[in-house]
Amino acid sequence: MRFREAKKPLEGQVDLTPMIDMVFILLIFFMVSTTFVKDMKVDIDRPGAQSHTVASTKAIRVYIDKAGEVYVDGQPIRIWVLQSRLRDLLAGMSQKAVLVVTDEVVPSGRLVEVVDQARLAGAQEVGVATRAEAGEG
Repeated sequence: MRFREAKKPLEGQVDLTPMIDMVFILLIFFMVSTTFVKDMKVDIDRPGAQSHTVASTKAIRVYIDKAGEVYVDGQPIRIWVLQSRLRDLLAGMSQKAVLVVTDEVVPSGRLVEVVDQARLAGAQEVGVATRAEAGEG
């Protein structure tokens, strides 16, 4: 009886099937995981409004210019003095409202800081307005 000799694989051959399987698994993983990535960039183009109503003239207006300087009654004021100044102005008012009028390029951190100081001063209503919404006053 004569047995056939088993063919020996050549020494230079590598089975690529496991590697191809792993590449497909990684591809599927990355495709699925990228759908859950949220874009953390916040696009805020403030202050702009297509429709607006002119705000009440009874509100105290706080202006923030392009450089981030804060003005109350047309006079520049430091941020750490703003709370006490607004508290004095709000003391004699029945409607405790503050209107913050900002420029488009004001950093949001400065805006939040001014709104926070107005709330700490006792303002019941704090609004942010465009120049058109603020009107004259």
